[in-house]
Amino acid sequence: MGLQRLAVLSFRYPKIILVCWAACLVFFGGYAHSLSSVLKGHGLDPEGSFGAVRQRLDAGFNRPAEPVVLWFEQNAPGPKEEFKAYIRSVLRSAEGLPGLERIVSPLDQGEMLRSGMAYALLDIRFTGRDEQAVLSELRGRLPVHPGFVWKLTGKPVVQADVNTASEKDMRKAELIGLPAAFLILWMAFGGAATALIPVVLGLVSAVVSMGIVYWIGTVTDLSNFVLNVIPMVGLALSIDFSLMLVSRFREELNCGRAEPALRLTMRTAGRAVLYSAGCVALGLLGILFIPLPMFASVAWAAFTVLIVSVFLSFTLLPAVLSLLRTRIEAENAARFPGDGGRFWHRLSAAVMKRPLRLALLAVLIVFICVLPVGRMKIAVPDAASLPAGTESREAAERLAARFPSPEVTLLLGVKDAGPHSGQRFDWQHAYRLFQRLQRDPQVVRVDSIFSRLGMNGEQLRILYGEKPGAGNNAGAAAFYFHQNQLVMDVYLRTDPDSEETRQWLREWEAAGNQEQIPFRLGGESKYRQEVYDAIFTNLYKVLLFVLVTNFFLLYKAFGSVFIPLKTLVMNVLSITASFGLLTWIFQEGAVDGGGSIAIMIPVFIFGLVFGISMDYGVFLVARIAEVYRQTQDNDYAVAAGLASTGRIITSAAAIMIAVTLPFAGADVAGVKQLGTGIAGAIFLDATLIRMILVPALMKLLGRWNWWSPYN
Repeated sequence: MGLQRLAVLSFRYPKIILVCWAACLVFFGGYAHSLSSVLKGHGLDPEGSFGAVRQRLDAGFNRPAEPVVLWFEQNAPGPKEEFKAYIRSVLRSAEGLPGLERIVSPLDQGEMLRSGMAYALLDIRFTGRDEQAVLSELRGRLPVHPGFVWKLTGKPVVQADVNTASEKDMRKAELIGLPAAFLILWMAFGGAATALIPVVLGLVSAVVSMGIVYWIGTVTDLSNFVLNVIPMVGLALSIDFSLMLVSRFREELNCGRAEPALRLTMRTAGRAVLYSAGCVALGLLGILFIPLPMFASVAWAAFTVLIVSVFLSFTLLPAVLSLLRTRIEAENAARFPGDGGRFWHRLSAAVMKRPLRLALLAVLIVFICVLPVGRMKIAVPDAASLPAGTESREAAERLAARFPSPEVTLLLGVKDAGPHSGQRFDWQHAYRLFQRLQRDPQVVRVDSIFSRLGMNGEQLRILYGEKPGAGNNAGAAAFYFHQNQLVMDVYLRTDPDSEETRQWLREWEAAGNQEQIPFRLGGESKYRQEVYDAIFTNLYKVLLFVLVTNFFLLYKAFGSVFIPLKTLVMNVLSITASFGLLTWIFQEGAVDGGGSIAIMIPVFIFGLVFGISMDYGVFLVARIAEVYRQTQDNDYAVAAGLASTGRIITSAAAIMIAVTLPFAGADVAGVKQLGTGIAGAIFLDATLIRMILVPALMKLLGRWNWWSPYN
């Protein structure tokens, strides 16, 4: 195999390999710290009517698509004119800000101003500019007054805060995860030099990958989520690949010279690493079936990390092993015996003695963890994903409480609408639609030109028929009617993330396509429904692709039908159980309850964990298969394989948990849930699944483990 020959060459010429990787580290490391500067928004941008309506509202109705919201509030009751004068002075100070296109002032729109509270919309185009720098300049321009307060919010501000928090979360997780991984490796290997090798490779993998992804980000839009995924996945994969290879190399080193030991390591553990990498790659490719930029960003970023990790394992790792082999031999003083140690032999014997009882116990525990999944509530993340007390979250909550936004925006208009289209707007039809919406039991109220001007369809037809430009420049009219197109703001009774709301939107969208004068739906609830549908109408493709391709890959690896089936079922079990833990922790009050699970997190956990947990799953089964091919004794192969790999698998899982669990302390809710979910899935998989359920089932299946229709 080409990579195995490359590993041998790297072992023979280590200095050349070190120089090459040092050059890569210097070159790409120079760009790694700038990765955050090329990342865009969250990447949950569906292609549907929401985007089209938003663009039309931005262009013709004085409703900026993604404005910076400037929240005003009086600290104490005072004259209304003084409050207005303060608002005027603040908005005047904002004029001239780079990228500021327009200001929608509460002094011109009465509905944006209430007693002691108001908000303005600042349409800032950040194209080619550093959002943080522009927002910092804006904050520096705005005057401070002891009687009043202003705060910034809106999607651009929330996203900038998320990016800042994500960078801080990444640094904090690395400060905790790397030392913890080193300590675990030291305990596993019994030597500092050997333990340091996987940690160094993990760091090189993360830094080089971030530099490569920086260049990808200069030519395509990337989600800010990759900032946390790269170190999380990079450290986990590189350290675990290295752990498996180094542990097998040390074991073979006890039996002979260094180069033959490396060759055998690459033929056995190296082969397992390649199949593990293949499983990870297929899990990541499956995510691409979801047509949202966030998922493509994360998939390609993690794929970059995977490729870098594999090449490190077959080049830099053999080079380092070659240079440090004398030190490794000195540390390889049998502190931990190569056959796994007494504890793992006892565990292996216990599983072999009572396979059915232990299998049922493991299934029961996993089933208990799975139970909360049915109550999982998912939602599109918003300002609430930031920590309480954050300025943008606090302002967003106050804005929503005092000036609730409509859940749905309905845009009604003639086809090819425009001032010179020669078509007249059908006011009677529009008024009937307005009344129909008002009568809908799920609708609380409808704001439109009809309600604001207190006129019906006939009255507005006469008004606009006699004076075609009537009201087009007046506040309410300009906000709701422009160039033969009319807007209605709809407020619903149901939660924006509920299935009732989604179904209502689907039904009204279908009705809009069949109307004599078609209409389109926009607004926050429509956005959430489109994101939900983009994910869940394509989820079966992800599952089908990942399961089928992994089955054939594992079948090729082990030449068995039942081993791939069992491995896939076990993976799905552990991942589903982790979803239950997430629901229990973040939704039902165990630790941080009362919220919901970010909609992308279950997909990311499935795509990432399904592949990553294959690392030690393949390592375990590969060792069992290796012994079985030598002895043709299933029971002995299972017991010996479990005993010899138990310590390594436990160490690998502990390292993965060490580098992912620190993200559970993140400030951003989605990152916190991702770190917790991955750590929980790996813990369950490495303990109940791999150490008990898998060997117990292999014992019970006997020779059926190795059955193939071609044998």
